[in-house]
Amino acid sequence: MWNIFNCDIFSLIPTKINFQSNHHSPFLKPLIHPSTQFLNNLIMADYDEKSHDGLEFWQFMIAGSIAGSVEHMAMFPVDTLKTRMQAITSSFKTPSLNLRQSLGSILKLEGLGGLYRGIAAMGLGAGPAHAVYFSVYESCKKSLPNNPIAHAASGVLATVASDAVITPMDLVKQRLQLKGSPYKGVVDCVRRVLVEEGFGAFYASYRTTVVMNAPFTAVHFATYEAAKRGLTDRDIDETLLVHATAGAAAGALAAAITTPLDVVKTQLQCQGVCGCDRYSSSSMVEVVQTIKKRDGYGGLIRGWIPRMLFHAPAAAICWSTYEAVKSFF
Repeated sequence: MWNIFNCDIFSLIPTKINFQSNHHSPFLKPLIHPSTQFLNNLIMADYDEKSHDGLEFWQFMIAGSIAGSVEHMAMFPVDTLKTRMQAITSSFKTPSLNLRQSLGSILKLEGLGGLYRGIAAMGLGAGPAHAVYFSVYESCKKSLPNNPIAHAASGVLATVASDAVITPMDLVKQRLQLKGSPYKGVVDCVRRVLVEEGFGAFYASYRTTVVMNAPFTAVHFATYEAAKRGLTDRDIDETLLVHATAGAAAGALAAAITTPLDVVKTQLQCQGVCGCDRYSSSSMVEVVQTIKKRDGYGGLIRGWIPRMLFHAPAAAICWSTYEAVKSFF
């Protein structure tokens, strides 16, 4: 039996905190009793295997689901403006409108409800998609080195998984957002798309969405983590204001860079509806060439202002909500 009277005082404190603080000190580490080090190794191994940031996988899913839902619900009117601006082409009888004109037109002709048409579809898709998004991101970040490249790679893997969940509901949402949409609601839109276009129509823009969201997410997460580190130091805790600020910067930059691909996605998802052009395939190259020929290069950046206005506060809301919910567990 181990005689505690023959050991030094440090061996009587077999805590994870003491081991971590002494682990980086070459002077104090020799004072730790071997049994204490062994016990702490077991504790840390169990801690690492159990979770990341002290949370279980399902807790990340809940936090991500709530964060995604709050983000999209809060910013939905801006998303409606972006969709309207990106769907309009030179073939429309109605001239292209700027952000202020689009907002005034919707409020005058459709009322406040026009800004929220399709929000039910986003409510059904945002929660599950963000649950997948954040849980995959946290799992990958735990397994990879702690650096910007690893954060970007984790974000890309997370978006590939989450896009498979949200793409069908995003198509329904955008078709309902269009002016004069022929669909009565979410159920009617889903039924008619299935009957008239087939199941594949729900994923016509999936490849474009992944190609868009991969660089978007890479820039977003790398910028978010870098901005978060720049706003804090080792002695200052990460506050919700830090998460919100870093998230806003990341969202705005990522949105600006990927606007052309977002225009392509909107064109594919709204094709054949409310006067939107129909394409012979879901080829991104074909859509880009058509837009460039029809509207010039300006057509590829249509809606960039509302897109940035959406993603900057949306990312701030999402990250601060995500971190706040995590703190409850």
